[in-house]
Amino acid sequence: MAVEVLSTKDGRTKTALSRTHAASWAAARGAAGRDIPLGHAAPPQRPARPDRPELLDPSDVPRRRPGSDKGRIAMLHAVAHIELNAVDLHWDIIARYTDTPMPIGFYDDWVKSADEESKHFNLICDCLEEMGSHYGALPAHAGMWRAAEDTAGDLMGRLAVVPMVLEARGLDVTPGMIAIFERAGATRAVEAMQVIYAEEVHHVAYGSKWFHFLCGRHDLDPKPVFHDLVRRYFHGALKPPFNEEKRAEAGIPPDFYWPLTESATTPG
Repeated sequence: MAVEVLSTKDGRTKTALSRTHAASWAAARGAAGRDIPLGHAAPPQRPARPDRPELLDPSDVPRRRPGSDKGRIAMLHAVAHIELNAVDLHWDIIARYTDTPMPIGFYDDWVKSADEESKHFNLICDCLEEMGSHYGALPAHAGMWRAAEDTAGDLMGRLAVVPMVLEARGLDVTPGMIAIFERAGATRAVEAMQVIYAEEVHHVAYGSKWFHFLCGRHDLDPKPVFHDLVRRYFHGALKPPFNEEKRAEAGIPPDFYWPLTESATTPG
């Protein structure tokens, strides 16, 4: 199921398939009332993607001010791109690391996350279409899959960088984005972003939970291991301000991320 989603190009088709497979998994788990057997399938190195948007180096993606309709469309387009990548990231973590034995709850969590990210993508696409645009109409960030490629052989590295750094960043910036759409009277976008904000906390929490689980399995101290993995795989320092309340709710205390900021990593 995971590889089929990863191999599907069109965003709406990919997310529809993702939601169908998530429902099938939930039904099978509910019917079994216990663990069910997992298959093995080789995920693609990169997921299939639609011909549009054009993918650019991050420094080449045009900056647009959020005070205009064009700027708000660009912001929503960037969110849609992030959500579609998140769908693939969650199905990829399911398929890529099956050689590492994990409890069935690990798969429950990431299937649920993939389902929610699929819903988020479609909510944002609906907002774009209401504003006369669509996903693919603007260029997008080409670097989104880099963290997945860098951590393809390291499950703990994947958990540290994707949910605990990249998705945690969403907890920091989303309240400001909601405020921008509130000021513009964009009710549908506000409602969509509020759904995303509430559910992203769980995705970050799943990353923290399973990262700590693996640290416990190997008798490792989670904090220095997290610092080491982020410095190894994440390109650049973490940037405040941080949403300390929501990060704490997701199981990430300040002493995990503040030492990784630029001020903490600059010599002298």
